[in-house]
Amino acid sequence: EKFKTEFKKRIYRWTLKLIKAIDRLPKDNSSQIMAKQVLRSGTSMGANYIEAQVASSKKDFANFLHHSLKSANESKFWLALLRDSKKLRQQEANELLIELNELANILGSSLLTVKGKR
Repeated sequence: EKFKTEFKKRIYRWTLKLIKAIDRLPKDNSSQIMAKQVLRSGTSMGANYIEAQVASSKKDFANFLHHSLKSANESKFWLALLRDSKKLRQQEANELLIELNELANILGSSLLTVKGKR
């Protein structure tokens, strides 16, 4: 239970950092389109994890975890694109990506455990 609470807080803190990074992006068209995409996927990761915590069944729980993991993976793509297009500072993007990789690994591991593949 303590792990779930701490993990939830960790996702929340990461999402706040993402929002701050997005708000500093240039206001050109491509930056804003990528910003909207990564904001959607990044916030979806946390929202789906929260939903998983109140799932009505094991299958429902696994489904929400799966969506959370998919959103994390999509966020990796957008952050890398923002970094490599020089829209987001490399150091800031890398810090977000390192934490996002760890969050995604935990989600993936949890999903394997729930599905009994571990």
